[in-house]
Order: sequence, then C-alpha cells, then structure tokens
Amino acid sequence: MNNFWLHPALILIVGGLILPLMKGALRKPFLLIVPTLTFITVLSLDNGVHGVVQFLDWQLIFGRVDSLSRIFGYIMSLMCIIGTLFALNVDEDAHHIAAWYYVAGSIGTIFCGDFIVLFLFWELMAFASVFLVWFRRGPQSLATGYRYLLIHTLGGLFLLAGFVLRFHNTGDLTFGPLNVHNPDIATYLILIGFIVNAAVPPFHSWLPDAYAEASVAGAVFMCAFTTKTAIYVLARGFAGMEILIPLGAVMALYGVIYGVIENDGRRIFAWDTVSQVGYMVVGVGIGSELAINGSCAHAFAHILYNGLLFMGTGSVLYMTGTCKLTELGGLYKKMPRTFLFTLIGGLSIAGFPLFSGFVSKSMIIAAGFEHHHLWAGFALLLASGGTFLLAGLKVPYYIWFGNNNCTTERWEKAADPPWNMQAAMAIASVLCAFIGCYTAYLYKMLPFPVDYHPYTAYHLSETLQIIGTSGLIFFLLRRYMEPTATISLDLDWFYRMAGRGFLWVDSKVFQFIDSAVGEIYRYVGLFPLMTISRFWSWFDWNAIDGVVDGTARSVRSLGGAVRKVQAGNMQYNIFFAATVAAAAVLVFVFV
Repeated sequence: MNNFWLHPALILIVGGLILPLMKGALRKPFLLIVPTLTFITVLSLDNGVHGVVQFLDWQLIFGRVDSLSRIFGYIMSLMCIIGTLFALNVDEDAHHIAAWYYVAGSIGTIFCGDFIVLFLFWELMAFASVFLVWFRRGPQSLATGYRYLLIHTLGGLFLLAGFVLRFHNTGDLTFGPLNVHNPDIATYLILIGFIVNAAVPPFHSWLPDAYAEASVAGAVFMCAFTTKTAIYVLARGFAGMEILIPLGAVMALYGVIYGVIENDGRRIFAWDTVSQVGYMVVGVGIGSELAINGSCAHAFAHILYNGLLFMGTGSVLYMTGTCKLTELGGLYKKMPRTFLFTLIGGLSIAGFPLFSGFVSKSMIIAAGFEHHHLWAGFALLLASGGTFLLAGLKVPYYIWFGNNNCTTERWEKAADPPWNMQAAMAIASVLCAFIGCYTAYLYKMLPFPVDYHPYTAYHLSETLQIIGTSGLIFFLLRRYMEPTATISLDLDWFYRMAGRGFLWVDSKVFQFIDSAVGEIYRYVGLFPLMTISRFWSWFDWNAIDGVVDGTARSVRSLGGAVRKVQAGNMQYNIFFAATVAAAAVLVFVFV
C-alpha cells in the first residue's frame, strides 16, 4: 500500500486550473499535453491499493488498480485525447475545463475503493457534464441541462441513501461486490443510483435529450463516459444480479425501436447508445467470466465507435447547422472524408466483420446462450439487426445519399470540417478497424483469461444473415421509413405530466393555505389589533381635547387671578401659583 500516488484525475483537474493562463501559441499544445499525460499515467499504474487517506474515522481509497479498473481507465483516458483533439478549435476555455473535469470524475470513479470517494467523483461527473449541454446555448439547452442535472441528482441521492444505510448496517464503506443473491434495501438503492447513469428504462430519457442538445464537441465526451462508468460500477458491484438481464434486453430493443422513428442524426445515435449499453447490462447480469469480458470489451469498443459516430454527425451539424435527416441529403459529394469515417463507425456499431463491434458484442450473446438465457440471446440478435438498419443504412442513406433536401445556403457551406476534427475521426476509425482485425489488442486487457474466437464459420454466417436481412428490409420498406419531422413521446411523458400535476396541486394547496392563513390572520390577529388601534386613537384624541379644554379654563382662571393680584389681594396670589402648577402638570402628563 503506497500513500504517495499521482492520481490520473488530478492531472486533468490541475490542467483545467492552469488552462486559462495558457495564451497564444502555448494553448493548443497544452490542450493535447494534459490528456496525453493522463493516458501515460494510467499506463504506468501498478496493481494494488494506492492513495489511501485517513479522514476522520474513515479510510478513503483513491486508487484501486486491478484488471477491471485498468481497462476502463485505459479507454477513458484514450478517449479524452481523441475528444480534446476533436474540440481543439473550441476557443472557450470553460468548455475544455468542463470536459476535463467530467473525465476526471469518470476516472476517479473507476479507480476509487470506497463509497465516499465514489460519490464525490460521481457527482463531479454530473455537475461538470451539464455545462457541455449549456454551452450549446440553443433554445432548449438550458431546460435540457436542468432536466439532465435533476435526474442525475436524483440518482446521486439514491446512491447516497444506499451506501449510508449499508454503512449503518455493516459499518463497511468499501466498494466491491455486493450481496446480489440476497439483496437488502441498501443494495437496491445503490443499484437504482447506478442504473440511472446507465440509462436503464424508465430512467433513460435524459440520454437522448442531453446528447442531442449538447454542443458539437460536448456530445462526443458525453456519449463516451457516463454510461460506461455506470457499466464499470455495475460490473464491480452487481455482477450476476439476474434482474439486470431483462432490463438490459429491454434496453437493447427499446433503443432500436425509438431510433427507427427519429429524425435527428445525433438523437438516432443516442438511442443506439441506449441499445448498445443494454448489451453490457445483460452481460453484467449474467455475471460469468465470458459475460463480464464481453461487457468490458463492448464498453471499450463502444466508446470508440460511438464517439466516432457523434464526431461524424457533429461535423455535419458544425458545417451545415443541422443534423436533421429531413434537411440533409447528398452530402457525400461535399463531405467525403466525414462520410467515410461515419460509415466505419456505423459498420462497427452494427457488428460487421473486421470491425470492433463484431468481436465484442458477440461475446455477450454467446454468454447468454451458454448460460441458457435463450430469450435474452435472441433479443440481442434481433437488436443487432435493428442497429445495422439504423447506423449502417438509415443514417448514411438519408444524410449522405438520398434526396438532397439541403437549402442553397446549407449546401454551399457544407464541406469536410477542420483538420483537427478529421484527425480525431481518423484515429477512432483506425482503432475500430484495428480492434476488429487484431483481437489480441483488446482481449489481452480484459479482466479474465479469454477463450473465445469470434471468427468462426457459424458466427460469420449468422452475422451476414442478420445484416443481409436488415438490408433487404430497409430497401423493400424504405418509403415507409422516410424520416419525418415529428415528436416522439417516451416514458418521460408520464413523469413530466406527473411533475406538472404536482406543481398544479402544489400551487392550489399553496393558494388554499394562503387564503386560509389570511382569513385566520384577519379574524384572530388583524381584528383585535385594529380594535386596539382604534381605541388608542379615540383615547388619544379625547385626552388631547380634555387637555386643551382644561388648559383654556386654567388660562381664564389665570386671567382673573392676575387681575385680583393686581388689586393687591394676597389670597389670590396663592391661588394663582397653584393654578399655574396644575396646568403644567396636566400638559406634561397628557401631551
């Protein structure tokens, strides 16, 4: 156990503090140096427990390095380099700082060893990433960001309640495998906190809303880190919890169904993210070595090809001002390199042979059949066909080919994006193909020894049949799949309406309470106060009148006394003095 340890997340946090000081020619090199140093630091980590800090009665563990945390730390820090390169032309320092702190939260969660450190970095992810939505500065950005933050704060509260209750019951804050076979309420609360970030229905609607509304570069970061960090903590704490199998299978199909009816390109890939994360959730639920390897491998591959897809559609948005399929078409002539990169991402997510998705998601499907979860295995196969329909056919066809629905201004502006954005897409494309062709690169990083060979005749035949059937369905039913500018209602409609209903009831209750309190105040408080006030007003004026009248009478008597004094009558001198003294006393008391 080594207490002196350089945390990779600390490099990003300190780098974010220094970035505003970097001006001119130093700025862009610095933007690339910081995530590169983070990646190198992750590569140099030794297995074991590091960065142990004693805080009050708790032992905080900032660095637990093993095969599971290492693979996630590797791909997170690598994606930080690619994402920063893609965002190199963003002039706003705050945007880069938010992205780096977001990644720092993810890496800190991955290497944590206890629930307190996990919660700190978990919340850092939520509060840093929301700025990537707000920095879009679109008409819906502020509201979308608040909804995003509200959902993740709710998930954080479930997580906090869960581990506090667990600490109360066990006295242990260590983050590790939980009792998934006989779970208590604390375990379920922690699970809910995790699956909110994994976008498991019905807690999923934040994902397509936020990813589609984020800034061009912000969406590239967001699609890579939150859900995959959730997969890591699920794999660490909930491997083998079977309730995750149906939840993941529903996710895989649910995302495809909604993706088919979407019109916005980034929103389609956001729904594809829900679908692909469903595969990983199924793998965690199965819990075998092959399934956990499959979830980790698919998370690794998904970060690359999903980032590539969001970079491709983000480039279209950046150059044309829109990503809606009904407003695009024929762009392969204007953006040929972007089309090529996006196509590679689409083939990878669809699991096409020689690309990364083929060698990762098949492990999870094989584990499902191996452990007799047949319906889950068939559901994932069906989702694979839907994914190719979306990412391999629908988006490429309606953005890059199909009818040209671009306005003249949009068509003239369309071109391949700046060099840094193309370079980031090229790196991700090469890695997607490299992983698909050289499986040892990925497989040797997995948590357990790998005895799986994706390139078998059966698997190749199965995949080609699924792809061929999906392609046939698309071209036969293409006119029924034409994108339309519609709004798709989702499960979030119910809790949005419930929220509005709560606000309505709350307002009515508040009005009733306000009215009731007003009436009570009027009869119990205000009426007596007004009565007392009127009495004192009456008393005050009558007292003054009495003083005035008494003073007048005294003056008249005083005048008579003066006249008698002048006559030399001594007894009236005494009466005069007493009258003056009495008048003075009356004026002092009543006035």
